[in-house]
Amino acid sequence: MCQKQQQMKSNPKIQNVLHEFFQNPDFQLEACCKQLDIADSMGPRLNKMEFTEYISSYIADFKSETFEKFLKHLCHCADEFREIIKTDMRRQMFAELFLCCDRGKVGFLGRQRTLALLETFYDQSSKMLRSLLRNPRQWPFIEFEEIDLPEFWGDMDNQKHIYEDFDKVLLEINALLSEKHASKTQSKLLETPEDQHKHDEYTESTPPEQQRGTTAEQEPNRISTKEQEQDKESTGKKELYREIVTKQTHTGSTPEQGSSRELITEQRRHSDSVTEQGPPQRVSSSKQGVHMESTAEQGRHRESIAAQGPHRGSISEQESHRESVTEQEPHKGSRAEQEPSGEIIPEKQQDIDSTLQSGRGSIFRESRKTRESASFEHTEILPQEKRTQEQIYEEELFVSPELQEEVPISRRKYHLSETTKKEVQKDPSCEKSQKIEGKSWSGELLTCNWNMDYIKCEEEEQANLLYSSSRFTDLHAIIRNIQSYKEVKGGSAFNGVSFNLLQFVQLLETFVGEDAPLSVSETLTSFFKRGYVETKEEKISGLEQIRHNASRVRRELLLEALFQKWDSDGSGFLDLNEVDELLYTYKEGMEKESMKKAKLHIQFPKPHPGQEVRMSSKQFQKYIQLVVSELRGNEDHVLETVVEFLMNSLERSPTENLRNCARRKWLYRIQHAAETSGVSLEPVYTETFKALTQDAESHGNKKISAHISLLEENRLLPDRGNVLLRNVASTLDDAPFVLNRVLYRDMKGISFTVVDEGKPIHVPQVQHHGNVFFWNNSIKKSDQNGSFLALPLQDAYMRVFGVMAVDTLRDPQKINIFVPHEIRFYQGVTNVFSTAYHYVHSREHILHVVITGIAWLCEITSDITTITTYFIEPGPKQDSDYVLRNMMVTRHLGLTKIHRNPPIIFRKTCIFRDFLFKCTDTSEVILASVCGENHIVIPLRERTGKALGVLDFNIGRNKMLLYREFKDLQKMIKVVQAACYEILGEISGEIKKNYILEIENVGEVQRAGILFFRIMLQELQESLQLLTSLDFVSLLLYDYHPSVEPTYLPDTKSQEVEANTKLVHDILLAVILFIHPELELSSDFGNWDKCKMYVNRHFVTNICAFDPTARHVEVNLKLIGEYIRDHSRIEVWKFGNSVIEYLYHWAHICLTLMELSKKTSSAIAPPLPSKTDSYVYAKMPKGSLPGKC
Repeated sequence: MCQKQQQMKSNPKIQNVLHEFFQNPDFQLEACCKQLDIADSMGPRLNKMEFTEYISSYIADFKSETFEKFLKHLCHCADEFREIIKTDMRRQMFAELFLCCDRGKVGFLGRQRTLALLETFYDQSSKMLRSLLRNPRQWPFIEFEEIDLPEFWGDMDNQKHIYEDFDKVLLEINALLSEKHASKTQSKLLETPEDQHKHDEYTESTPPEQQRGTTAEQEPNRISTKEQEQDKESTGKKELYREIVTKQTHTGSTPEQGSSRELITEQRRHSDSVTEQGPPQRVSSSKQGVHMESTAEQGRHRESIAAQGPHRGSISEQESHRESVTEQEPHKGSRAEQEPSGEIIPEKQQDIDSTLQSGRGSIFRESRKTRESASFEHTEILPQEKRTQEQIYEEELFVSPELQEEVPISRRKYHLSETTKKEVQKDPSCEKSQKIEGKSWSGELLTCNWNMDYIKCEEEEQANLLYSSSRFTDLHAIIRNIQSYKEVKGGSAFNGVSFNLLQFVQLLETFVGEDAPLSVSETLTSFFKRGYVETKEEKISGLEQIRHNASRVRRELLLEALFQKWDSDGSGFLDLNEVDELLYTYKEGMEKESMKKAKLHIQFPKPHPGQEVRMSSKQFQKYIQLVVSELRGNEDHVLETVVEFLMNSLERSPTENLRNCARRKWLYRIQHAAETSGVSLEPVYTETFKALTQDAESHGNKKISAHISLLEENRLLPDRGNVLLRNVASTLDDAPFVLNRVLYRDMKGISFTVVDEGKPIHVPQVQHHGNVFFWNNSIKKSDQNGSFLALPLQDAYMRVFGVMAVDTLRDPQKINIFVPHEIRFYQGVTNVFSTAYHYVHSREHILHVVITGIAWLCEITSDITTITTYFIEPGPKQDSDYVLRNMMVTRHLGLTKIHRNPPIIFRKTCIFRDFLFKCTDTSEVILASVCGENHIVIPLRERTGKALGVLDFNIGRNKMLLYREFKDLQKMIKVVQAACYEILGEISGEIKKNYILEIENVGEVQRAGILFFRIMLQELQESLQLLTSLDFVSLLLYDYHPSVEPTYLPDTKSQEVEANTKLVHDILLAVILFIHPELELSSDFGNWDKCKMYVNRHFVTNICAFDPTARHVEVNLKLIGEYIRDHSRIEVWKFGNSVIEYLYHWAHICLTLMELSKKTSSAIAPPLPSKTDSYVYAKMPKGSLPGKC
């Protein structure tokens, strides 16, 4: 490669441009991608000649047509890069704001205070600006737990959309566009015959692929005449949106029109997008999916703090408002209650407790208490800033020719007409000013590597401090290994209390949006600098929190290193008696009695045979900290003294230390294989057998064979035992004899004894045992010499789920038994294998839940183009950035394509599509617009609050989903996130498994397949329990008799009454038939006056106790289906009654669960490809789910 190409290897910007073009399937240039070695750093800039030389080396063989499209692509990418530069400028601005507000240099800012300031800024903004800003009182700014359950499930007020009046404006735009299209169609009909003839000739001569418009995702570089028309209409549509917003006055909630879907569908045939703004994004629940009731209170207290009514009068009058936060006029979600005042509105600042809490409920309760006692300082947007925010913005956006051109073109990107090479060179998108909104660019993207530079790693800081301490020299090497074996590096955890720098910047960026000029960000920055004022108590609390976090991390590092030094064989546990024996010698036994008190506060695992109590690393750390808490003195100092004493008391030879180091590395590789497997167990099996064979060769001088067998339910031959052991993996030499073989209880062998007793069994000489089963029958009895070791595989609850067997039958030495340190290491292997095995299965179960949730969502929404699911994995190299795995893609019709070898996505290849990594860096929802398509990017969080994956919802050219679909998206995400918390908590042993429905006892795979519906069913049951009898009485009054209806009612009104009556009767009858299936055969059936008597005071109780998967339940599914499937999701939403909304979803979920429970287990089989497939398609049964229209 030439020198210039070598130089370009350090500058990935142009490499990303080439990579985007080469990946387009239309051009079949995928082979060129392999030649690109994209650098990690931004590297030097190139001059014109260097740039030309480098590009030419890759496109020399392009045909003229491909070359023209490549030139277009360069223009689009240049335009896209201008947006990246603008975003970088904005992010730098917000980063400086964070550092300015963080006066105590604690590294975080209060979440509640930040949201309160955003709410005040939003209220004081003009209506035009609010049309671009996102409403900070709505999701994704607030968490699901902060929304009351009735509001979350039953609120159908369109005014609570993230965009103000979005549904109303959209309907008006659609109506105007429809009229405009109709007039265009009429004018075309009046064309002269000659013009019509010319038009027909052009149509016949143009290839079909140029006559059709294509989406940016499928054919981003397709050049067609129709795309030019779409661009014009898209620009016109944006101007319509602005015009309508500026003319609109505040009105109440607008009901959804019956023809809205048709208008929207028609409009999408003729234009690219509703507007060019990025879609709103959502944030999933915070780290612990518990304490729902207390967390829901948080939003109300933020409203009572930040939202204020207009204050007019003297300063003395304003001062009187500081006395009580609760006296302020609360701002609700509806814009009808948020009329902006032309006057300056003083804002009261509030004190927010920034102390991090472990539980989600306690987090928001503490926040509530602090907010109730908070006081405000006056904060206002100054007159000059108001002019900057409103007048300058409108002048720049609507008067400046440059910006009038820039805004719409910057969102069109991949929509240019077919033209000549000369015309391509004149493309407006290639003739941009060198400045960004009048500001010069430094030439560097200063925020491109924030994930590595600004995410503070407390562990690394504490590790460096420990390295400099001579007290813990013996632990330094172990601490270095612990740090190098960390899992995914980077990424911030969401904690519900505070924001670090990345999260704060991302929140403000989401609030401002992509289309607002930089002047708006400057105004917001100035507003925050004056408004964000911390009290002395808050500053002290923040510093105390930093000290506490540092102390906690230091303790964990020291105790983990001590545990690993003590557990020199890598068994994964320590004997409590051995620990106590050494611990009680501290200070010559003077603290023995105090130490014994610690056992009163901890529950140890059940003793193993021989009264051995085994402690894992976490249990050991907890025990030592409890012991230290019983001793006198500063806990940090006492703990370090105790650790130093134990460290010096442990005598380990250099050989033991080297062996320990090697074994830790092999154990780490097993877990790393699980984390980088793309949800596959094959790499885990491979690394497990490698660890066994390498240790046997290095530390035992043995040649071993091994296999793993897992427990299964014995359905074919239950007379031979309820369960069986199936060999699922083995070392290579034994595979022909062992793999896929089955061991029954009535067969010879010791494996079932291991399963029953839960402890290893060692047979030193198999030839003398008499109860060992040999899989290889070809071995002569005289050659059946060697040792055999069977070890149980146990989960977090110490339940046995399989057996790992190791033998030396292939070893040439006739007598070669396993020594104790080998057996202990093999126990460590089984422990790590169990963790890795359940890690993979937890991800598999999460995928299963996501597929179920996506299927539910796709059946009731139509504006989501694709949904892509990613998982986070550690980088391929040590200390490298994490990567994303593209696990599956769901298209418009709900068909999900699951990859067997999921493609890996690196950050360095995503300069133009970095929204995925922004989401995982911050664990926050991202709203992004790329190539003219809008994305809602939502993190799936672990229980710690860190992102484990991402759901990317592509909503195409739409600015945002309609409020109904936006709410349904929230429901899907909330339930999926709750399922993730439950799965991960059960896998880790943090929570006990909770079997609610009968079908959950069938098996783990089947349980994962219905978990989404079970959690949604529980949410609906909780919502129904919050209703009163009056909510049902109003429904029972619905009735329609044409003969007695007033004649003065118009036909449309009469039809509406009839339709609403039928909806209420059908939904209630369907629910009644679930609870009282005998009604079908009763004479009361068909008589509404008698049927409605079943809606009594026991009605809700019966609904909540109903298990649709119970074997004794027998209902007429066909009859119930006829009642509820005649009514669409839109019809129920338009009716606007929360009771009908609850019952509609409840009935559909019960139908789905009953249909799944009656089918074979294959209906909810794990959705992963087999070994022979490169991918597999998955889709939920359609008949049981609600329809769109």
